[in-house]
Amino acid sequence: MKVYVRAPYSKKALEELENLFEEVVYEPWTDRGERYYEDELLEKLQEIKPDILITELDRVTQKVLENYKDLKVIGDCRANPANIDVKACTENKVPVLCTPARNAQGVAEYLIGILLYYYRNLGDSIKWVQDKEWKEGTTPYFLWRGNEIYGKKVGLVALGAVGRKVAKLFDAFGAHVSYYDPYVDIIEGYQKKTLEEIFSESDIVSLHLPVTEETREMIDMSLLSLMKKDSVLINTSRSEVVNTKDLEKILSEEKIGGFLTDVLDKEPPKEEELRILKYKNVVLTPHIAGATFEVVDHQSEILNDRLKKWLEGEDLNRIVFNKEVI
Repeated sequence: MKVYVRAPYSKKALEELENLFEEVVYEPWTDRGERYYEDELLEKLQEIKPDILITELDRVTQKVLENYKDLKVIGDCRANPANIDVKACTENKVPVLCTPARNAQGVAEYLIGILLYYYRNLGDSIKWVQDKEWKEGTTPYFLWRGNEIYGKKVGLVALGAVGRKVAKLFDAFGAHVSYYDPYVDIIEGYQKKTLEEIFSESDIVSLHLPVTEETREMIDMSLLSLMKKDSVLINTSRSEVVNTKDLEKILSEEKIGGFLTDVLDKEPPKEEELRILKYKNVVLTPHIAGATFEVVDHQSEILNDRLKKWLEGEDLNRIVFNKEVI
């Protein structure tokens, strides 16, 4: 079988693919700096004639699948195959394998980093030095004193792969971790709470929700209004899980201590999305929480493991995203 690899892949994982399959063609999207849209992808598939496609951003649509019938499986280096028409894959009997948790460690470390940035006034204090404000007689020790994570009550909303890694990191800082997740049983060391308890009792509330009909705008005024005046809300999941208007109202009335986010309703943002930056207690980054060089190693290892299981027909109910094709 021939494998066409369009996602960035580690050298070790590529060598493993070469041992598993007859031929591997490696053309990651990063070489041209852009994904293939449906017509371009279809043209490449018809040219290369692979049995297996490993992608990350390329648009796999109904048109692609109807006009190239030789794909036996698609590997998508994403936790959720948003770039793929999964329904069309199912109709064409093409299983889709994903890479859940590929960036979980990166997101967890980012979260701790942005919280420290906020708690310890790092941005303002660095700028203060750069602006040559540190003069004889000034007292930066008192001027830029911040808070510690130690001893804080942390509430995690959802305890998936990222949430669990975040919980362990907060453990190391000596924080008290609780969580809300109706799909997770009680875990030793962490207290399971209601959403209302999470928002009313926590010093730090961190969101790790996927976007579903159930979670869309789930974080609204009824929950935000419960937060303590000095508490911090962190969102490294998706902007759609928060009611933006309710959040803006809470920020404008200075009813929470801070909002740290890596996600917006529209990316790149329009002027409307950037309005929240007028509040001094908001820290916004451009969707980089999972952007580490090591993610390539993680996704390559996860997908290769799943491809081997697919070849052996092992654990298919767990590894195939569109289970209807099994």
